[in-house]
Amino acid sequence: GGLQVGGGVTADNAKEYLQAGASHVIVTSHVFHDGKVDMDRLKALVAVVGKTRLVLDLSCRRVAQGEGSGSAPVYKVVTDRWQKWTDLEVTEETLKELSEHCSEFLVHGVDVEGLQSGIEEPLVQILATSPIPVTYAGGV
Repeated sequence: GGLQVGGGVTADNAKEYLQAGASHVIVTSHVFHDGKVDMDRLKALVAVVGKTRLVLDLSCRRVAQGEGSGSAPVYKVVTDRWQKWTDLEVTEETLKELSEHCSEFLVHGVDVEGLQSGIEEPLVQILATSPIPVTYAGGV
């Protein structure tokens, strides 16, 4: 519980937020470099704040419909105010891998955020496979 703080969080300043009373820090852009997960930065954050106090923001956008009828859409993480695409696809496997480094995921379904048009159901189905808690926002 408590206040979770995100926005501009890096390995250099994350501890300050926790010392000031935040229960967790939320990170996105800092752990992505050139459109890829920067495992060195992620590990550095974990070393500073601990896995239990780190929330990884995997807010994403729909890329394309999969091949063939009935195929599920593909979602990729976007950073920097949701303007920069990464190559990280949100899947059961990536959720499992990244859950080794954080205690929770925060995910905005960017394509439906603020539209009150309903949730991204295929995305929520993927998120339901996460081994750790997920907070989803978008479309409600």
